[in-house]
Amino acid sequence: MDSTLRRYLADLAGAARAVLGDDLVGAYAAGSVGLDAYQPGRSDVDVALVCAEALDIEVRRQLVARLRHEALPCPARGLELVVYRRAVAGSGTPEPGFEVELNTGRRMPFRATLAAADRPVADGLFWYGLDRSILHQCGHALLGPPAAEMFADLSPADLRRLLLDALRWWLALPAPPGDEPAPGAEDAVLGACRSLVKVRHGVWLSKTAAGRRLVADGWPAELIGRAIAARAGGPPPSGAEARAFQRRVLAEISR
Repeated sequence: MDSTLRRYLADLAGAARAVLGDDLVGAYAAGSVGLDAYQPGRSDVDVALVCAEALDIEVRRQLVARLRHEALPCPARGLELVVYRRAVAGSGTPEPGFEVELNTGRRMPFRATLAAADRPVADGLFWYGLDRSILHQCGHALLGPPAAEMFADLSPADLRRLLLDALRWWLALPAPPGDEPAPGAEDAVLGACRSLVKVRHGVWLSKTAAGRRLVADGWPAELIGRAIAARAGGPPPSGAEARAFQRRVLAEISR
């Protein structure tokens, strides 16, 4: 982790403590930081905060105001932050269950959701259980106990269901036309790789590491190799290739 990101995460935890006081019982870097795959200029910063009890609506608004990019500039593409009650973090529930969700950054559309019930179903409800599963395995504690103690993992049945929901959600998005390289198709391919590796091997890996693991398992090396190279600036696969790959992974996980 570079010094700029380390300082930002420390400042974020401090700002959250200033709003929540002793009600803040944990702060954790997740996503690419937790998986040791953060790419400056490309990756988001994913953070989970854990509070002892449910937050008053005014406190939720204060937290958003204090942590949004305009108040605390994010050095990455953007910040994706979710706040959970301790009881939810430790429950292993597949439900969203959050207190606050904040997306903010110089290259990220602003979004603040102050109750899990307000999250649109069409935007996907599977993210949160999967993110907490990743946190259980490899969350990086900024304050509080180790992430494995704070976050419970999903049951195998719930994990499989959420992974299938995620693949179906991606496949339902509008498809880019033609067989030309499609920006973002590399993440569709490698995200599917990560899902299948979790089912097959029981471990969360970064997208790139998951792609390499599947190549070792005998999956299409040429397509996965192009997807990996695209993360370093090469041309991505086409949308058609990405969707065909996602469908294959969907069928595999469904079995």
